[in-house]
Formats: sequence, C-alpha cells, structure tokens
Amino acid sequence: MSEEHMREPSEEKKYYKDCPGCKVEQSKELNQGLSITNLFIIWAVVLCSTLPASSLFPFLYFMIRDFKIAKAEADISYYAGYVGSSFMVGRTLTSLLWGMISDRYGRKPVIIFSVFAVVVFNTLFGLSTSFWMAVITRFLLGCLNGTIGPIKAYATEIFREEHQALGLSTVSAAWGTGLIIGPALGGYLAQPAEKYPHIFPKGSFLDKFPYFLPCFVISGVSFVVLIACLWIPETLHNHNGCNADESIDDAVAIENGINKVDKEKTVQKNENLFMNWPLMSSIIVYCVFSLHEIAYQEVFSLWCVSPQSLGGLNFSTNDVGNVLTISGVALVIYQLSLYQYMEKACGPVGLAQIAGIFSIPILQSYPFIAMLSGITLYIVISIASILKNIISVMTITSLFLIQNRAVEQHQRGAANGICMTAISLFKAIGPASGGTILTWSQKRLDATFLPGTHMVFFFLNLVEGLGILMMFKPFLGEKKKAQSDQLHRVIIEDNNSSN
Repeated sequence: MSEEHMREPSEEKKYYKDCPGCKVEQSKELNQGLSITNLFIIWAVVLCSTLPASSLFPFLYFMIRDFKIAKAEADISYYAGYVGSSFMVGRTLTSLLWGMISDRYGRKPVIIFSVFAVVVFNTLFGLSTSFWMAVITRFLLGCLNGTIGPIKAYATEIFREEHQALGLSTVSAAWGTGLIIGPALGGYLAQPAEKYPHIFPKGSFLDKFPYFLPCFVISGVSFVVLIACLWIPETLHNHNGCNADESIDDAVAIENGINKVDKEKTVQKNENLFMNWPLMSSIIVYCVFSLHEIAYQEVFSLWCVSPQSLGGLNFSTNDVGNVLTISGVALVIYQLSLYQYMEKACGPVGLAQIAGIFSIPILQSYPFIAMLSGITLYIVISIASILKNIISVMTITSLFLIQNRAVEQHQRGAANGICMTAISLFKAIGPASGGTILTWSQKRLDATFLPGTHMVFFFLNLVEGLGILMMFKPFLGEKKKAQSDQLHRVIIEDNNSSN
C-alpha cells in the first residue's frame, strides 16, 4: 500500500490520510461512545430547517386577512393554503439536486448554504407586504433549503452503527419538535404591538410589520447555528481527489486482496435506486404520511383560530402557542425517555402501525372537542395534540431508518434527495388541499353527512388510513443488512482462508 494511507488502530483497514470521510471512520473506531455534540448539531440544523416551514401557520390566517385579498372570511383558508404550499413547491424542484450535490461535493457545504438561505429568505418573508411577496419568498426559501436530505445521510454516517438509530431518531424528533415549536413561536410573537403594547407601541416598526418578529427570531437562531456548522466534520469520502462516491470499502477491499470485479459482485456501485424496493416503498409510504402531516399542521392552526360560528375554537395566536408548546415539551420527554423502550418491544414499523391505528379516533374527535369550553377545552385539546404529534414522530423515525439502511453511503445523498423531492411534492399539495377542504367544510355547516369540520378531519383520516395500510407487508420492504456488511464478511472469510 502506498504511503498515502495511514494504518487504522485495528490494523485491519487502511484509511486515506487526507480524506475527511476516512477521518470520521477512524474517529468512530477510536471513540466507541456516543457524541452528544454531533447529536446537538443534527438537532439544531434540522430545527432551523423546520421552524420556517411551520412557524407561519398560527398567524397565516391574520396575514392573509391583512393582505385584503380574500373576499369573504371563509375564503381566507383558501389563500393561506397557497402560501403554505409555495415552500414545498420550491423544495420539490430542488431536493434531488441538493442530494446529488451533497454526494459529489459533501454534506457540509450543502448544510451550510441551506442554513444561510433560511437566515435570508425567512427574514424577507416576515417583511412581506402583499400576498405575492409572501408566496415568492416562501418559494425561494424552499428552493434553496436543501438541508433535510443531506442531514439524514449525515446522521447515518457520523455515528457508529449501534448509534445510527438514535441519530436518525434525533432528525425525526427535531423535525417533529420544530413542527410544534415553530407554530408556538409564531403564535406568541406575531402581532406584538397588539399583544404587548407597553413594549411595542403603535406606529413602531413591529406594528407596521406585525409578522416580522417570529421570523427574525428564527433567523437569528439559524445564524448562530450557521456559525457553528463551520466546524462540523465532513463525512463524505474523497480519495486522492477521485470522485467522492469512492468509499472506504475500496481501500478495505484492495488491502485484503479483493479485486474490483469481485467487489462489484458483492456491492453494486451504480445500483438503480428506483429498483431498490425497500427504499422506494418506504418513500411512497412517507409521501402519504407527509401529505397528512403538513395538511394536519395547517388545518389544526387554522381551525383553532377560526370563529366558533364556523366550527373552530376561536383561539388567539397565544392560545395556539400554549397548546403547541405543551405538545412540544411532551414530545421531547417522550423521545428521550419512552421511545427507545417501545421501539425495542414492538420494532419501529410495528410501533408505527399500532400508533397510526390509534390516531384515527383521536383525529375524528376534534369536532366534538370544539363543543367544549373553558379549561376543559384547553386540557382535552392539549392531550389530543400531544398524542397526535407523538404518533407522527414515531412514524417518521421508523421510515427514516428503513430509507437510510436501504442504500450505501455513496448513494445516500441522492436517495434522500429523491425522498425529499417526492415528499415535498406531496407536502406542496397538503396545505393547499387542506385549506381548500377546510374552507369548503366551513361552508356546509348544515349538511346531513359529516357537517362542518367533521368533513375535513374525515379526509385527513382517509389519508392516514391509506398510509397505515401501506406499512404492512408485502408493500413495505425492509433491507435488514447493508450491502457493505456483505463485503466485510467476504473480507473476513478471505482472511480466515488465507490464515
């Protein structure tokens, strides 16, 4: 072997000295413990990507009202759906490209650029003065925010195999928490001149731009995370200036006398991802749940602030923030304490199947919850929101694990890019369809079949039920062992036979 390689501590593998991916692999071999720092970075990056996607929902109803584009109050949800969808339309168009870029140039530069895009375009969205400015800034934010695909690959690669489930669970937990904390921030901080007139007087900057403060706070947090990301390690392999998809398995195979032809019989370097059924089936199922998730997030916030005459709860943005904050705290406690034991007992897929079934009656009970009032209403809707969000995060985590274990590192960015493109398309449909159905349901309060908001929650349950059915075999496939494990087994057998 040339001097360009340095021996690994185990002396069974050789690493490329100047390859960042090899340095990460060597660090994982030397340090078998769990890196809390890496978990925190992943959490923070995903949170920065999620907060802008969800923070607008509590105040979007009032923003559209202030734009004076809706002719009737019931039409506000219709226009709100298009603002919510524009972010996902942008992400649909570019997610695969960002995944391919991360496979070619690395995870780190894509993550840094994406967080920078959040800082810029989320701030501009808060300064929107018209419907079209809001749509365009959200669209550009979606186009330039390519974080989620690469960070899922990064979470798989930065940890040892025994910690990969926790790494991906961190991604899903941060995503789920962001979907709750984001609306909570939007609820507490929007319209500050009306809520806190002693701090923000009439005629002040935040009175003229009542939805800027939550966006500014999220952009400020993202800026801090952007600075921190400058020091994170790169996980992609780059050997002697060759294409980044050359993995450490090449060095291992050469070192142990396995030629390239034999290696390719074990691991197909150019596997067609669209023929990988465990990957594609999990993406399809994830798309269905993503459609349900984003539609639910928008419908829930719009329903909460809608007047009781239209079947809503007549909550203020602060009330919505209170409910979602309670849900967020409960979700974090659950993920850090109970999830790992429940996952071991039922398995990730089995746990998601059971939870999904229980979510259907919870969701259909929402119109009946609207009949309550006072402290009883707060308690019951908070419990329902907690259960619903925990169920969503359990489902997301199991699908993350299946997707990232179904492919090798050199294709992981592209695989997650395909996933993000597909789910972004479905999430683009979600807010627009959810807002439209909510508007339609609020106009049929006297209908005989599923009157009022009963209809919109029935449609959400139809999507949820379809996703649950697709999580059962034979539709959902699962690759239990990565192909690289097969290669290493061949290497070990070859060494034993040589000895």
